[in-house]
Amino acid sequence: MNVTEMMRRDWDERARRDAFHYIASWKQDWNIDSFLASGEKDYATLVSPVLERCGIPASGEVMVELGCGAGRMTPSFGRRYKRIVALDLSAEMLQRARQIHVEQQNILWLRVGGANLACLKDGSADFIFSYLVLQHLPTAELAFGYIREFLRVLRPGGAFLFQFNGSYKPTMNLRGRLAWGAVDALWSARLVSLSKGAARLLGLDPAAAGKSWRGAAIEAARIVSALRSSGGEICELSGENTPMAWCCGVKKTSA
Repeated sequence: MNVTEMMRRDWDERARRDAFHYIASWKQDWNIDSFLASGEKDYATLVSPVLERCGIPASGEVMVELGCGAGRMTPSFGRRYKRIVALDLSAEMLQRARQIHVEQQNILWLRVGGANLACLKDGSADFIFSYLVLQHLPTAELAFGYIREFLRVLRPGGAFLFQFNGSYKPTMNLRGRLAWGAVDALWSARLVSLSKGAARLLGLDPAAAGKSWRGAAIEAARIVSALRSSGGEICELSGENTPMAWCCGVKKTSA
């Protein structure tokens, strides 16, 4: 089993267990109304002000969301863009999204392979957004692959806004780091069942076992370098050296 298939199986399992929680894990008792309201709130606080500061239009023809999950934020974009392409690698997440948003006709829900945006044409999008997604990717190389794809898919002058984990600082005590380190090491060795079993024995959440949850941290400087080498221009970079680092910019209109 390759890494992208392991990622897919992990996120399908999380969707079956509690899709809302694993998308937005800061709350346990989501319902549909509160889940979607949190998405609109995040749009108002995390997206709209950044676009305004950077002089980027908040509406247009085609918008792409990478890692849409069950569509927590997707309808916020659907009210502003004519057509939304909502991407996720989990069929279970997409099934829930289609059920929740059955009446919203301008959203196309598509499953991606987990390593690229091969389903999308060059220069086909006005805006690409991703939140709480790149931080879960097991390797920095996967994240950089998606960043290159963002620039390929955007039209010249099109914009991107995405979040990534830019912090290498420990977020738990030594005991927790050792426990999760052992669980994640088993996952990385393709021993997925053993990884989940070890998590259970240690009193940890087996659905959060593996590097598809605690993914790779990436220095902001490397993100900037990857964007610039692919034709991107940075408008705003914030939260460097924190788990909630954000990058906004545009695709250059000429080489």
